[in-house]
Amino acid sequence: MIFEPSKCEPDPGVPARRALIRRAIGASVLALVIGGGCGRAGGDRTASPGNASRAGAVRVVATTTIVADLVRQIGQDRVEVDCLMAPGIDPHSYKATPRDADRLAAADLVVASGLHLEGRLADLLGRLGRQRPVVSVGDGLPRDRLLFGGPEIADPHVWFDASLWALAAPVVADALARLDPAGAAAYDAAGRAVAARLTRLHADLAARIAAIPDERRVLVTAHDAFRYFGRAYGIEVVGVQGLSTESEAGLGDINRLVELLVARRIPAVFVETSVSDRNVAALVEGASARGHTVTLGGRLYSDSLGAPGSGADTLEGALEANVAAIVTALGGDPAPVVVEPSGRATPGDTR
Repeated sequence: MIFEPSKCEPDPGVPARRALIRRAIGASVLALVIGGGCGRAGGDRTASPGNASRAGAVRVVATTTIVADLVRQIGQDRVEVDCLMAPGIDPHSYKATPRDADRLAAADLVVASGLHLEGRLADLLGRLGRQRPVVSVGDGLPRDRLLFGGPEIADPHVWFDASLWALAAPVVADALARLDPAGAAAYDAAGRAVAARLTRLHADLAARIAAIPDERRVLVTAHDAFRYFGRAYGIEVVGVQGLSTESEAGLGDINRLVELLVARRIPAVFVETSVSDRNVAALVEGASARGHTVTLGGRLYSDSLGAPGSGADTLEGALEANVAAIVTALGGDPAPVVVEPSGRATPGDTR
């Protein structure tokens, strides 16, 4: 989904635009701040050479680390990317700060994940769309590829299916080309390259998950973020919480999952980098009380990528790290798999 301001409006310059946007979204930001604090401020500017704008570069604010990674890969040296949320931040509960208004006001383009992932930013982004282009990449994906948690409530965690996230690349490439027509060919080429890499990765991940014995191919996590992953790679997924971390797990939910772990002798459960460990720890304790040992299989990247230098600071790296942890903990072969052009998978190092 793209919101674009009227092309007939004059550009009053960054200082004047900032004032306009502060007036337009100030009430929303203040209500969020007064209602519960600012959340963790400070995004990721690692792809930008300092805070000063490069001459001629398209200034993009991305809401999440996953979206920022996609924009960086497609925009390359023609864009400067400011990521609103730092690594490890939960986008479901992120609350805007007054500083965010300044960052958004200085952007030529705002790119969000969409599908209501950034639930508490929805009003702010809607108001902002009256002033400048705002692109929600998830809203541009084919509806028949989306999963739904209720009537008209789409699961926003689309990046966990690498083949589906590949379809987000042209959405970003097109948005950048509209702002920077001179770079259209470069954006298109980069978008195609990103999509091709994600498509290859998709086949690799599927082959590695298939190495897990059928009876152990169950992924139990902190919240229900991995449904696309489960559908794409043939693994049953069970989350303690619902699609949003804003939902609460009750005692009945915990007991139900403990029963599942014990009955099916599932050896491991997983915590997430952007979600509290509390509920998963309760599962481990509950299974132990029933005489079944369950280990923490690892910390999965879910709604956020890893910090710079972690090896999981790109989506490809995060997905590979997740699959390595899952396969190892559930008893599969952790060795990477080479997917040959014929589609036949053989053990080996893909890197």
